[in-house]
Amino acid sequence: MDVIELLPSLHLLRFPVGQAYLWRDGDELTLVDAGPAGYGAPIAEAVSALGRDPRDVRRIVLTHFHEDHVGGAGEFAALSGAEVLVHRLDAPVVRGEVPGPAPVFEDWERPLYEQAAKLLPKGGFVRPSGVTELSDGEVLDVGGGAHVVHVPGHTHGSIALHLPEHGVLFTGDTVAASPVDGTVMPGVLNLDRAAVLAACRRLAELGAEVACFGHGDPVTRRAAEALRAMAHA
Repeated sequence: MDVIELLPSLHLLRFPVGQAYLWRDGDELTLVDAGPAGYGAPIAEAVSALGRDPRDVRRIVLTHFHEDHVGGAGEFAALSGAEVLVHRLDAPVVRGEVPGPAPVFEDWERPLYEQAAKLLPKGGFVRPSGVTELSDGEVLDVGGGAHVVHVPGHTHGSIALHLPEHGVLFTGDTVAASPVDGTVMPGVLNLDRAAVLAACRRLAELGAEVACFGHGDPVTRRAAEALRAMAHA
């Protein structure tokens, strides 16, 4: 797992599939997504290597239910005592009460899915002992006020997290960056691509300076311009 500083208050945690982000508010930390199964302990080690105690991570905000984002949440929550938060529509899947709906594949996406599946751990993952449900428009006590933005399409309960005071936007898998050339693009492996494109247009209008994606390199300058260009292409 690679740990990369993006801002003094923001680190990227990169896994074999996907990535998470660690945000710092003084003595308090927030984890956005938690990687695949088996990464609870490595995340705790990374927090310690940054000079912090894993118990300083007060919350884990999950952008959606897919395993490469939630697989480590239960493990890390058990180690840190962090609260786990997810949109109310994806919460039953995270709790293991219902199976998550499979993506509606476009033909060119199947090889991507098969490649990612080979890199993910086999079997299930530790479920969080409790989940706090979120709704669109809620404001979390993170970064001076983190706005929950419901962006259905990748999953029914996908969210973005917008920190307007800092110009930072966590998009989850609604938006991605191409592994080939870093081009900002709509996310893949969606339930509803048309809804994802509408969500991309909504996110583009938030005026973010920094955009952090679930897959691909973040945009750390003038992100809103890149998002608008992608959304209106």
